[in-house]
Amino acid sequence: MYGLIGKIEAVPGQAAALAGILLEGLQGMPGCRSYVVAADPADPDALWVTEVWDNRQAHADSLALPSVQQAIAKGRPMIRGFGQRVETQPLGGHGI
Repeated sequence: MYGLIGKIEAVPGQAAALAGILLEGLQGMPGCRSYVVAADPADPDALWVTEVWDNRQAHADSLALPSVQQAIAKGRPMIRGFGQRVETQPLGGHGI
């Protein structure tokens, strides 16, 4: 398995709208075992995205999906920047 945990820094006041966009296009992503968008309780303008994929290639392939491309285009103006990003190798767990 392949995992990613990343922080997205939204334009001030846009985190909720950005989260909605990120959550819209989740259907039909082959190889995606888990995709969680979470608010950061310490920073109202930050989101954390935690992803688990069958493998690195499944994640790479997802970036070419029309629904993902549309979400990226729609959400890009709401993104101020990116914070920490960590690649992981999930070993198992509930929900995956």
